[in-house]
Amino acid sequence: MTPPRYAAILFDLLTALLDSWTLWDAVAGSAEDGRRWRAAYLRRTYQAGAYRPYDTLVAEAARETGQPPDLAKRLAARYGELRPWPEAPQVLRRLWAAGLPLAIVTNCSNDLAAKAVACTGAAFDVVVTAERAGFYKPDPRPYRLALDELGVAASHALFVAGSAYDLVGTHKLGLASFWHDRIGMAPPPGTPPPSARHASLAPLVDFVVGDPV
Repeated sequence: MTPPRYAAILFDLLTALLDSWTLWDAVAGSAEDGRRWRAAYLRRTYQAGAYRPYDTLVAEAARETGQPPDLAKRLAARYGELRPWPEAPQVLRRLWAAGLPLAIVTNCSNDLAAKAVACTGAAFDVVVTAERAGFYKPDPRPYRLALDELGVAASHALFVAGSAYDLVGTHKLGLASFWHDRIGMAPPPGTPPPSARHASLAPLVDFVVGDPV
């Protein structure tokens, strides 16, 4: 068996592993409103730096896009409806079978992260939230906390991103990134390129334990 290319794999939770887009669209009432709300939320969280209550940022993003701020409470109430991308369970099983420690680094609260992790149907060695780290990604501290708890250097790990914003933080740490770009997101200008970019998680296993695809 080919030795894994990395000593540990870290994942974004709400975009890389879970289809949160569908839930946001459903709560907003349409795909158009859901995408505008989600885009505003992503900008706010990735510009926030030090932790502010997650539901506050989600409510502010709704207000910014002309939608009722109580969408944040409605979204939180439906977190149990989150589902993994179809290929995610098998990918996680194969990485576990390869003996790789797995971690989550997510921009949400502790309570919502626990509900979302349960929706993956998988177990993780480490779960770091923005609330627990005290900072939102792409500040390096959430990623660094996960690496420290895994006991793995950034140069020996891989982060699986769900959006281009993560690439800024991982680049600062020298942490390689696999971008699971499910929706074809345009990266902000100046975003560092990932080590790999795919519209599915399926190529991840070969990228980690075989030849890059």
